[in-house]
Amino acid sequence: MKKQIKKSRKILKKTLEEVSHYLKNDNRIVMFFDEGRFGLQSTIKRIWGIKGEKLTVRVKQGYKNFYIYSSVSPFDGESCTLFLPEVNVKMMEIYLKELSEKYCDKETLLIMDQAGWHRSEKLKVPWNIKLMFLPPYSPELNPIEKLWWWIRKEVTHNKIFKTLDDQMDAIEKEFKKLTKNDFSRLCNCTYLYHFK
Repeated sequence: MKKQIKKSRKILKKTLEEVSHYLKNDNRIVMFFDEGRFGLQSTIKRIWGIKGEKLTVRVKQGYKNFYIYSSVSPFDGESCTLFLPEVNVKMMEIYLKELSEKYCDKETLLIMDQAGWHRSEKLKVPWNIKLMFLPPYSPELNPIEKLWWWIRKEVTHNKIFKTLDDQMDAIEKEFKKLTKNDFSRLCNCTYLYHFK
């Protein structure tokens, strides 16, 4: 356990040094990436109700799902999001191509977890994107996790969608409301303040 903690600290220190280096150059951008899985199976969370009255929440069992691939810069709120049907190397390449084209005038440092399709030798990474990996088993270090929590809270918890398209439309509508300031606020985390 102590070896794993020491290794994680070393990786994190390297990540922070690289972030600091990237932020000094206007032609570079630092983004955090993750995929969020969404689907038709209901998620129930606490809600307010009238005291003494029984509250009923409908649920739906379903196993169809889709994935939201998203990158956010906590520093300036820049973002890039795609809705894709699955997680694998092919989908990751589609996303990286889209991100590369959106920020074609910048070098992008893309920080993410160590999922197999992120680290695959078969993954083709565009010239203007550099991948960097967070320590394993540390989702709390990826600020984009807060975006998934917020989207679920605002859009999917305690709600039933007839189809995946209905759910995608509702999530897309919520994404369109978000400004750069919203992305920056939602996806910030304490260890990044060292570079502000």
